[in-house]
Amino acid sequence: MQRLSIQKFLSNKYFAYFAAGVFLIISILLGVSIGTVSIPILSIIKIIGSKLIGFHSINQIDHMNQSIVINIRLPRVILSGLVGAALAIAGAAFQSLLRNPLADPYTLGVSSGASLGAVLTLLFQISFPVIGSFTLPVLSILSSFITIFFVLYFSSKIEHSMRVETIILTGIIFSSFLGALISLLIALTGDELREIIAWLLGSVSMRGWDYIKIILPFFTIGSAILIFNAKELNAFAFGEERAQHLGVNVQKRKLIILTAGSMLTGAAVAVSGTIGFVGLVIPHLSRLLWGPDHLHLLPLSMLTGSGFLILADLVSRTIISPIELPIGVITALIGAPVFALILLQRKRMERSG
Repeated sequence: MQRLSIQKFLSNKYFAYFAAGVFLIISILLGVSIGTVSIPILSIIKIIGSKLIGFHSINQIDHMNQSIVINIRLPRVILSGLVGAALAIAGAAFQSLLRNPLADPYTLGVSSGASLGAVLTLLFQISFPVIGSFTLPVLSILSSFITIFFVLYFSSKIEHSMRVETIILTGIIFSSFLGALISLLIALTGDELREIIAWLLGSVSMRGWDYIKIILPFFTIGSAILIFNAKELNAFAFGEERAQHLGVNVQKRKLIILTAGSMLTGAAVAVSGTIGFVGLVIPHLSRLLWGPDHLHLLPLSMLTGSGFLILADLVSRTIISPIELPIGVITALIGAPVFALILLQRKRMERSG
C-alpha cells in the first residue's frame, strides 16, 4: 500500500515537472558556481539578472566573476544542458519507436556517422572559407544526415515496409562499419591522434556561445517535431500493427521521428563529441519515475537529461582538478551501473507484479 501511494505521488504530473525543473535549476547553479574560482550563487543570480533585465547595476558586480560566468561557465553549462536534453529526448523516442529498451541515439549509426565526419575534418584539417572554425560541427551534422539516409535507404531495399527489426539491424551494420573506418583513420594518424581521441571521448570545454548558436536551431526543430508526435509514439509503443489500426500513418511517422531523432543526435555529437549513456539511462529513469506517456515523458526526459549532463560535466572538470576528464568517461562510469540497477529493479517488479 505504501509503495502504491509513493508511486501515485511521483506520477503526479505537476510534481514531476516541478521536481525535474528544480533539479535542472540546481544543476545550472552548481555548474556555474563551482570551479577553480568559486562564485556565490547570489552573485551568479545578480550577474545573469543584470545581463538579462538590468536587475542590478553592472558596476556593483565583480568584473572577474562577471567574466567567468558570462564568457566561460554559463555558455559551457547551457551547451552541456542542450546536449543532454537532445540525447535524452532522442533516446526516449528511439526506445519507443524501436520497442527496444537498449535503444539510444546511437542505435542507428548516426553517432558513428557524425564522428566519422569530425575525424575526417580533424585529420585532413578541412576548413571552409565562409564558416572557418565551424567546419567541424557543420560536416559532423552533414555526416549524420547522410548516415541516416543510407540506413533508411538500405532498410527499404531489404524490406519495403521497413520493419523495426530491419532498421535496427541495418543501423548496427552501419555503426560497426563506420566504427571500423574511424579506428583505421586513428591508426593512421600522427600528431592529430590526441586531438581526435579527445574529441571522440566527448567534451563541452571551451566551446563558447557560438556552439550554442549551432546546436540551438537543430535542437529546437528536432525537439518540437518529437513532442508534436508524442501521441504517435504512444501508439508505436504497442507495435506497428496496433499503431496502424489506431490510424497512424506508420511509414510517414516513422520517417519523421527517425529524422528528428537523428537531427538531435547529429547536432549533439557535432558540438560535444561522442557522449554515451545519456540517451539510454535518462529515458529509462524518467519512464520509471513519471510513467510511459510520451506527452510528458519527452519534456521530462529533456529536463532530467539536461540537468544530468550539466552535473556530469561539473564532475569531469573538478574531480581531479586541474586535469579535466572527458565527459563521456563520466557518463559511462555513472550511466552503466545506474542502468544495471534500473534493469534489475524492472525485473524484480515484473516478477512481483
